[in-house]
Amino acid sequence: MKKIFSLMSLSLCLVLALCAFAGCSKKTNAERTVIIYSNADDEAVVAIKKALDANGYEGKYIFQSFGTSELGGKLFAEGSDIEADLITMSSFYIESAQAMNNMFKKLEFSTNQVIKTPDYYTPLLAIQGTVIVNTKLLSENGLNKPQSIKDIGNAEYKDLVSVVDPMGSTTAWLMVQALIEEYGESGTEDILKAIYNNAGPHLELSGSGPIKKIRSGEVAVGFGLRHQAVRDKKSGLPIDYVDPTEGNFALTESVAVINKKNYNPLAMEIAECIIKNARADIIKDYPVVLYEGETVDAENIAGNSKTFSQTLTTELLREHQELSESCK
Repeated sequence: MKKIFSLMSLSLCLVLALCAFAGCSKKTNAERTVIIYSNADDEAVVAIKKALDANGYEGKYIFQSFGTSELGGKLFAEGSDIEADLITMSSFYIESAQAMNNMFKKLEFSTNQVIKTPDYYTPLLAIQGTVIVNTKLLSENGLNKPQSIKDIGNAEYKDLVSVVDPMGSTTAWLMVQALIEEYGESGTEDILKAIYNNAGPHLELSGSGPIKKIRSGEVAVGFGLRHQAVRDKKSGLPIDYVDPTEGNFALTESVAVINKKNYNPLAMEIAECIIKNARADIIKDYPVVLYEGETVDAENIAGNSKTFSQTLTTELLREHQELSESCK
């Protein structure tokens, strides 16, 4: 009888232990840490973490930064098996990854965005391109201020131009899009050849490369990010910007939630928190209106905003990169 009683007691303990373990596992799954992968620059990362920590999510997420190409490669190769629960990433990569892997959940919160996007992502920030000049160098060299991207290829700017290589940064894609939309691919080839010839050793791999060289006085003219030029001019540097006749084109980075087998609902909450609470700081560094009710200073409103006529995808980027390579 003692043996039988001992066996019954042991069995009861095992049942209780299994029930406790099951309950604990369920709780752990509901409260497990959300993993965020992001290609965002430092300013946006700071704003995201600040918003999450201030709204009760401190310690509930792990944030990992990646280069755009590296994170894009993971999205394509791993699909919904990726470790991340949530990403912030260039929107055209998100659309291409969704087409390939069907890997993102429909967002479960509403946003009052001013641009139309698919229901599985919502924009975090936007960047726009523009022509940038060093006013002091223009004056010293008796140079005219260019009014278009095409003008950057004029002979008067030989060795005084800096632009971005599309193989190094998608900032350059803003320039290539504007040229193709205005002059077609054949016309763009001639213009890019002239611009690259003027740039010589000042063809940069970093998106901020041109403005750094314009700022330092190494070159007089270039193409880069509009908000950086606005900021420099405001701070009193001899920098000015020209919204080109071809247009100010834009690229967005967005938030999307992975449709994982072990989906964590907390990821959707965090995505909503990022959009609704981080934008107030993000728009200070990336002053492009994306949601109703947002405002920016007048100088941050591009004078010639345009949208490329084709859907932006990684495949289209590669086509434009190949065109650019043929012009070097």
